[in-house]
Amino acid sequence: MPFDWREFLALAKALQQSPPTSCSIEAAQRSAVSRAYYAAFCYLRNYAENHLGFHRTRTGKDHSLLREHLKTRGSPWDVLAENLEELLQWRHLCDYDDMVGNLNLITLGAIATAKDIIDICS
Repeated sequence: MPFDWREFLALAKALQQSPPTSCSIEAAQRSAVSRAYYAAFCYLRNYAENHLGFHRTRTGKDHSLLREHLKTRGSPWDVLAENLEELLQWRHLCDYDDMVGNLNLITLGAIATAKDIIDICS
């Protein structure tokens, strides 16, 4: 049975709401942003494969290829491509930068954006 990528969104929400005592709130929030991105990306990627003619390469290029494919499909897919790009930028901040300002707002925004993307594809 294939993995349900919405579980990553549930994990992101859990990390945001109740960070484990074994790590800092910052670590939990950064991880929540990352999981929210991958929930949205993988769910949308699979939807695009099944309904919009997207063909993945199974490489890191799929992140940009998916967004480009969606942009050619018109509304609402072009907006979802922009939302996915914003999620990716937030994930990059959280995964690579030593300091992230407004982390709480970014975390809440990432979870809400991922939920919106998944809801449109459900």
